[in-house]
Amino acid sequence: MQILTLSFMKASILFKQYVWLVDTIRRAGRITLREINDRWLRTEMSDGIPYSRTTFRRHREEVEEMFGIVIDCDNENRYYIDDPSLMSNDSVPRWMLSTLAVSNIVSEARGLHDRILLESIPSESEHLQIVIEAMRNSHRISVTYRRYGDAKPSVWKLEPYCIKLFRRRWYLLGRFSDAGYITLSFDRMLEINVTEETFKLDRNFDAQTYFSDYFGVMTDDRVPVQPIVLRAYGNEPYYLRDLPLHPSQKEIAVTKDYTDFEVTLHPTRDFLAHILSRGGWLQVISPQDIVSEIEQMLQAAQENYK
Repeated sequence: MQILTLSFMKASILFKQYVWLVDTIRRAGRITLREINDRWLRTEMSDGIPYSRTTFRRHREEVEEMFGIVIDCDNENRYYIDDPSLMSNDSVPRWMLSTLAVSNIVSEARGLHDRILLESIPSESEHLQIVIEAMRNSHRISVTYRRYGDAKPSVWKLEPYCIKLFRRRWYLLGRFSDAGYITLSFDRMLEINVTEETFKLDRNFDAQTYFSDYFGVMTDDRVPVQPIVLRAYGNEPYYLRDLPLHPSQKEIAVTKDYTDFEVTLHPTRDFLAHILSRGGWLQVISPQDIVSEIEQMLQAAQENYK
């Protein structure tokens, strides 16, 4: 038992070092081994021991095998991530490495755990594992699901197409045999069973493309894609620049009193609800039908307070 514990601890330490190496190179863009060593010696992981070329070569190979991330070298002996798309904002490697990198940073901050406050994200690990296995083996699943407000749960047989994390919740995009899609929240799933039936993934399906014209996970192609002009007041422009609402966001006008942004997407209810959540700091300027819909939602909210 003691040998197993020591082996696990060693593997855990190595894993943290791999994550640290990738995160260091990602943030630097291009970096020499000497600069990597300088940053390494400033961490508690180093214990004052330099980051040797032999260690770097071994870690570099393990990172490629474990994460599929290639660390290449240019003509000036600076190291960089060979395929930047692997580190895009919505990619699994980027999310996984970012999460683990933060975990490394927090674990390094010994004695400060009671002063570092984090948000809880439901893991849904059991259901996630079942669905991911079904996706990997192309098996249909049977989901017992209870929507909010429903007295009884429903049972659906679906082809699991993709999984998406949004606003601290996990969602499954499933396809019915008649090619219709449905998005289900993992925390509303009561039971999942993997069936013996297999399916073929639509070769034209791309998860990123499917959600690209939407704000979050709520999809409705009956709502047309259109440019929405938003006017931001106070400090809201700074927030929008740091955390864009959508990849299509662009800044179209700046004055001393406000800044106008434009996003092009399907203005579904979750998008409109987010705009309302920003109160008087964010205003829809156009198109007029969206302005009218926002006004109706505001009036309905006022009625609740009368």
